[in-house]
Amino acid sequence: MSWILLLALLPLLAWIYLLALHGGFWRAIPRLDAPAGSLDEPLPRVIAVVPARNEADVVGAALTSLAAQDYPGALEILLVDDHSEDETATLARQAAVGAPRPLRVIQAGERPPGWVGKLWALQSGCQAVETRPDYWWFTDADIGHAPDTLTRLMAEAQSGRRALVSLMVRLSCATGWERLLIPAFVFFFQKLYPFPWVVADRRGTTAAAGGCMLLRADDFAAAGGLPALKGAVIDDCSLAAAVRPVARQAGRGLYLGLTLRSRSLRPYTGLGEIWRMVARSAYTQLRYQPLLLLGTLLGMVLLYLAPPLLALGGLLSGAWLLAALGGLAWLLMAISWVPTLRLYDVSPWRGLLLPVAGALYTAMTFDSARRHWQGKGAAWKGRVGAGKGS
Repeated sequence: MSWILLLALLPLLAWIYLLALHGGFWRAIPRLDAPAGSLDEPLPRVIAVVPARNEADVVGAALTSLAAQDYPGALEILLVDDHSEDETATLARQAAVGAPRPLRVIQAGERPPGWVGKLWALQSGCQAVETRPDYWWFTDADIGHAPDTLTRLMAEAQSGRRALVSLMVRLSCATGWERLLIPAFVFFFQKLYPFPWVVADRRGTTAAAGGCMLLRADDFAAAGGLPALKGAVIDDCSLAAAVRPVARQAGRGLYLGLTLRSRSLRPYTGLGEIWRMVARSAYTQLRYQPLLLLGTLLGMVLLYLAPPLLALGGLLSGAWLLAALGGLAWLLMAISWVPTLRLYDVSPWRGLLLPVAGALYTAMTFDSARRHWQGKGAAWKGRVGAGKGS
């Protein structure tokens, strides 16, 4: 019985550590939703580069939101059509007609060997610019931004001396599967890369969210630009890791936050689509290392599955101490999820379902490795092994 009690104690201690000492990741902070402060003169010139592949149903709304930015400085928008098989380019050109900001649509060239699709589309856009801007704004073609988004991004870049300001936008969370799995996805990302640690540059924690990144152009160029990242499937975190050393030398940092004012325009149609999104890059995140995979799977079981199993098993067998230890770990787990659930307007009582989400993400992670071992990769946008939006 003693070894079972020890097993029950491990997840409880782990959740105490996570809540008390792991960067306050679970509080769902920082958020960049407050009104922007004043901007320094002269106002930086910004070019927004939008990679797009098969985004016909959302690209018009995304471009309209970019063209409607209230940023008082110069903003140009460049959409790069990455060989879409639908009407993405046509609808993008229609959105450009009469737009209040300069908006161009170009076609990505043939992807050279070694390049991930999304990064090649971004590179095609950057190469099409004659004069390098002060800042690049890389944003996806399925995201709608509030009119003050760029102003808020720039205010944070200037006041906080940031080389990179990145936002995790609000993802679609309407269906049953979305309400279970999307807040969990955001929660797990925050746990992996505590946002306050990224902002404070503590412990070398470096990350970004690829859907919205404002990037100081000279720092990015000094880091090698997109060619230095060309094969990165997890392009956003790879970009942040490349920029961080250059930024430090210049006395600048990174910012990674949450926002409710920029939103994904694309819903997830079911469990399968969310599964493919995670399986696309989960094993890449583990650097294709079987031992890291094994450790991750065991850790997920210990953190998310063991507490409810121990609590319920203890109740059924009359082992009250076992039930109390498992139940307390389960309660701390549920409490830690509440701020992210509230961010997504999901009832806090659903915090008790985090073990279910954890079990599904554990299975997705293993499936990602299985696909790699079978040489299948993970298909996205009609390509195997391509990055999101590519």
